[in-house]
Amino acid sequence: MRFAELHCISNYSFLRGASHPEELVQQAATLGYAALALTDECSFAGLVKAHVAAREHGLKLIVGAEFHLQETDSDVALHLVLLAPDRRAYGQLSSLITLSRRRAAKGHYHTRIDDLRWCADCFVIWIPEAGSLSTQQGQGQMLRRLFQHLWIGLGQFRDASDVTLLSQALLLAQGLSLPLVAVNAVHMHVRERQPLQDVLTAIRHGKPVNALGRLAFNNAERHLRSLPVLAALYPA
Repeated sequence: MRFAELHCISNYSFLRGASHPEELVQQAATLGYAALALTDECSFAGLVKAHVAAREHGLKLIVGAEFHLQETDSDVALHLVLLAPDRRAYGQLSSLITLSRRRAAKGHYHTRIDDLRWCADCFVIWIPEAGSLSTQQGQGQMLRRLFQHLWIGLGQFRDASDVTLLSQALLLAQGLSLPLVAVNAVHMHVRERQPLQDVLTAIRHGKPVNALGRLAFNNAERHLRSLPVLAALYPA
């Protein structure tokens, strides 16, 4: 089985990722991954370290970034992962990051839906957020008009949401004629970093760890998992 992880954030996504870029690259190479996309939130900050580690370990590194969009006075909330397949798309994605950061206070960003039209050459993974099927279908139709290369991202994390996420993704894929791709929202290179990830989440929300509730992940499945585990979770 060949597998590339296409949604992975590092500690350069402030108070979210619990592993360094080089740790993620090394672990992906150790597990036999074909490639790894570093997709920190509206940032290329970890790419240099990831690039150096990828050259050392012989792993293909994919350049990307994730974005959370929320339009004012609108119910449109989008979670997107943009990947750069070539230099032209890299330039477009770089410009989007710069524009989004300049528009907001330091440490924040603001990406507008209209900005996405400048990233026509990027590969885009749409990760549907919770909502009605009709709302999601409307979002998908809008994204299809913006992007030539669009996939629906599906993550399976061995919790109670897996069946619902799978059924919703299949319905959207069929209704919108869009392909599905497996993504695992990786936040750490090994599961042993989960306590640190919980602490980071607690700091981000200003709460003690034992009061996080649903703000914390249900389990430690958002790490780089082995190929046999992934093969069992995701049908071909």
